Amino acid sequence: MTGGNPVPGTGGNTYVPYEQRDGNESVVYFTRDLSASGLRKAYTRVAGNITGKVGVKVHTGEPNGPNIIPRPWVKELVEQDLPGANIVETNTYYEGSRFTTEQHREALLANGWTFAPVDILDELGTALLPVSGGTWFNAMSVGANLLNYDSLVTLTHFKGHAMGGFGGSNKNIGIGCADGRIGKAWIHTAPGGGQWGIGEEEFMERVAESSKAVLDHFGRRITFVNVMRNMSVSCDCEGVNAAPVVTPDVGILASVDMLAVDQACVDLVYAMPGGENSALVERIESRHGLRQLSYMKELGIGNDRYVLIDMDNGDTRITAADAVEGIVTFDS
Repeated sequence: MTGGNPVPGTGGNTYVPYEQRDGNESVVYFTRDLSASGLRKAYTRVAGNITGKVGVKVHTGEPNGPNIIPRPWVKELVEQDLPGANIVETNTYYEGSRFTTEQHREALLANGWTFAPVDILDELGTALLPVSGGTWFNAMSVGANLLNYDSLVTLTHFKGHAMGGFGGSNKNIGIGCADGRIGKAWIHTAPGGGQWGIGEEEFMERVAESSKAVLDHFGRRITFVNVMRNMSVSCDCEGVNAAPVVTPDVGILASVDMLAVDQACVDLVYAMPGGENSALVERIESRHGLRQLSYMKELGIGNDRYVLIDMDNGDTRITAADAVEGIVTFDS
């Protein structure tokens, strides 16, 4: 459902250093502990408003995909900190292993997502959520079952993405909550453009508007955890065909501000020394992926300035350069 008078975005291939940004700062928590314990530690710092019936939005991946968040980590988080929560997903826009609900459930079984109920949100239909202040949409079509939840935990594998440049919490929510037939089609297509016929920066804006619909629906009852591990330039939707991982692992970040946590992850990538970031930076800039961040800020989704809190060292405030100091290049 489109509306407004579209105007092109700018700057999606140009990184804006921290000192050139303005506005308020949000809090982003950081740990280098890439384990179930680290995941739980990060989540508990941003869990204050998560109540009632909880959905955990995680990209469960194509069958046997090598880079998704390890299932044992998620299992421990759900069992220890989110008892009774459901994992939530939607079917894909592309034909493949998760195109229909039946196919999707086979993929879930293959990947070991068997320790908690998995609610495929668009299995029984769709619902419309309003988009406030959007350029491209005045409403977004999501899986109808999303409306059954009181709170949403956004658990994201941060990595590259073939269309978005990078996939963070914005991609996980904006594409991942849109239903497979209507919402995802609205995001990916333009009149006369074919199934994937959308301009780069327009695509980023459409994803962010879809995310805003979900954020506005949950209000304060949504939170974000990004895992910077096995960061291929490919999305987990590419499964076993994902490009090799050549970017070093970093850690886990968490915030109640979706823009801040995605921006912090991007800043950590750009702060990597010695060209260790070259593949992922090229993917981000060649797809104009930085427009995700600037447009989220324009929509009022959050702040691109933040205080990065090092949970491993007494909650000290650190910079992105401090966080990536000493990381070792992934040995492919």
